[in-house]
Amino acid sequence: MTSGLIDRVARPEIAGVIIPWFTPAERPTEARLTETAGLTEALGCKVGFVQSEQIRRTSPSHLLTGGVLERLAEQLKTIDGTLFIVDGALTPVQQRNIERELSVKVIDRTGLILEIFGLRARTKTGRLQVELARQLYERSRLVRTWTHLERQRGGRGFLSGPGETQLEADKRMLDTRVRRLRRDLDDVRRTRSLQRKSRSRSGTPVIALVGYTNAGKSTLFNAVCGSDVLAKDMPFATLDPTIRRAVLPSLGEVAFVDTVGFITDLPTHLIESFQATLEEAIEADLLIHVRDRASPVDAKQKFDVTYVLETLERSVGHPLPPMIEAWNKADQLSQDAREALHEASIRSDEPKAVLVSALTHDGIDTLIEAIEEALRSASTTLSLRLAPKDGAARAWLYDYGDVLTETTCPETGELELDVRLTHAEFGQFDAMFPGLLEQAALPIRGA
Repeated sequence: MTSGLIDRVARPEIAGVIIPWFTPAERPTEARLTETAGLTEALGCKVGFVQSEQIRRTSPSHLLTGGVLERLAEQLKTIDGTLFIVDGALTPVQQRNIERELSVKVIDRTGLILEIFGLRARTKTGRLQVELARQLYERSRLVRTWTHLERQRGGRGFLSGPGETQLEADKRMLDTRVRRLRRDLDDVRRTRSLQRKSRSRSGTPVIALVGYTNAGKSTLFNAVCGSDVLAKDMPFATLDPTIRRAVLPSLGEVAFVDTVGFITDLPTHLIESFQATLEEAIEADLLIHVRDRASPVDAKQKFDVTYVLETLERSVGHPLPPMIEAWNKADQLSQDAREALHEASIRSDEPKAVLVSALTHDGIDTLIEAIEEALRSASTTLSLRLAPKDGAARAWLYDYGDVLTETTCPETGELELDVRLTHAEFGQFDAMFPGLLEQAALPIRGA
C-alpha cells in the first residue's frame, strides 16, 4: 500500500491532532489522548499537538466551524505542521474542505489506521488485506477526487459530464481490484483452513492470543513460547499472525497464535479485510484474552475486544472458543493494586483469569496451568449413533476426533461411538454432517 502520506514519512511529517466530541459523555479521556498520540507516532510522525475539540454546532461541509478552523490553522503554522489528523469520522466533503482551509493533508481515524497498517504489513497476506481495506475505503471517497470536473453538461438530453464519466470509470476500476483481492484472500483462507485441519488431524491444540492493541500479546507470546517475535511498545506492532509450537508439561505439544490487536472504533473495512487472519482466533481451541490491567480504560478496551470477537462469530458462523484472561502488566501496578487484582483473579471463574507480567515472567507458570486445565475441559465427549450410510462421518471422526469406543448393533447394523471432540472439531463436524449431532447423547463438557 502506498500513498502520498507514506511517501513523505521519511521527512518526517509534523502532525496536529484533534479528537472531536459532541456531548459531555463523549469527552475523550487522557488515555484516549495518549492512545491517539501513540497512533500518530506509530505512523512515523512527530506530534505537534494533541487536543480534544468540542463541536457545539456541527458543520456538514467542514465539521468544524470557521473560528475553530482559523485557530487550528494558526496552531499548525506555529508548529510548522504538514499533516492534520481528525481522530473521528470525516465525510469526503468535510475532508476536502478542511484540507482547503488548512492547506495541509487531512486524514481521519480510519485513514490513520489504514496508513499504519500499510506501513506494518510485511507478508503477502498482510499486504493483500491492507490493500483490500484501502480500496473499500477509497471507493466511498472518490467524489472528492473529481470535484474539479463538472458533473453534468449543459443543454438538453441525458449526456453525462466528464466528472461523472471519470467517477464511474474509477468505480469500475476499484471494483475490479476489490474482486481480485477478495479472490486472492479466498485462496489464503482455503490454504489456512487446510493448515488448521492438518494441525487438528495431528491432535495439536491451538491457542490464540487476542486483545487490545499494545496490551502485551507479543511479549506474552514470547514469554510462553520462548520465541523472539517483534514486541514493541507501540500500537499494531503485530499485523500478521505468528504461530509457534510449545510443549506444555502435562499435555505435550500445542500451537500458540499471536494475532493483530483490536482498537476502539476499528474500521469495518479492516474487520472484513482481516477476516482471513482473524479466523485463526475464532477457530482456535482456546482464546487467551490479554488485558492491560495497568490501563485506566481497561474495562472499555475489554468491551471493544468483545465486540470485535462477537462480530467475527456472527460472520464466520462459529461459536467462540472457550476463553481465559491474562491480566497483564502487573509489574506496572502498585503492591496494593497487585494484591487486590491477584485476589480478584482467584475469584474469577467465567472467564478464568490469571494475573501476569509478560515482561518479568511473573505468573507465567500459573497461566500455563490454567491453559492446560482449560484445554482439558474444552473437549466434549458424546455418544453418536451412525447408520451404515454414514461412513463418511465415521471416517471424519477417526481422522479429526478421538474415537474412544465403537460397537455395532447386530440387529440394525448401526454404529455406536463414544467420541471426544474439541470445540473447533465439534463445530466442523456439525457443519459438514448436519443433523447427526441432534440424535447424539447430551455432551459432557470436560469428560
